[in-house]
Amino acid sequence: MTANIRKLVVQVDETRKEMGKDITPPTRRAVAIAVIENPYAGRYSENLDELIAIGEELGALLGQKAVKALGIEPGQAQSYGKAAIVGERGELEHAAAILHPKLGAPLRVAVEKGAALVPSAKKQGTLGTAIDVPLGHKDAAFVRSHFDAVEARVSDAPRANEIVVAVAVTDSGRPLPRIGGLQVSEIKGEDGLR
Repeated sequence: MTANIRKLVVQVDETRKEMGKDITPPTRRAVAIAVIENPYAGRYSENLDELIAIGEELGALLGQKAVKALGIEPGQAQSYGKAAIVGERGELEHAAAILHPKLGAPLRVAVEKGAALVPSAKKQGTLGTAIDVPLGHKDAAFVRSHFDAVEARVSDAPRANEIVVAVAVTDSGRPLPRIGGLQVSEIKGEDGLR
């Protein structure tokens, strides 16, 4: 199954100053978004294999687009996250089918490694609905400096029969992190936790 994509949106935000302090290098977060047709819109199906396959396809596509937007090599990616908004003729399980079974593996390839779980969020919405894509360090979930989120929104989506799928990738943690916890330099990256 190939995703029927109506629109792709890629955006990068870059923080250069925070609380009057220069952020050098700037912290950057990229979000790659696909607006797709929901093949199950308006009907119940016990089997959601089409969306599972679409999730695998979008994990690779959106992960690569986010890394490219940051202008980095895959191994330089630090955090990642995923999210989906289902239009009103769909259900939350449609978002789960895209996000959970197979999207993660190709996303991990796009960011090189990715030992930690990919944080996720899902909701139902209509045109212009926003969602916060949760972020966490790709190799160690306990790195507090990388607990973050970035908003994803497409002004004309999702339509009733669509799903908005977003993947976020960063090249850094939050600007000016100072709440302790595991440091990037201390990551072992063996179990996805530390």
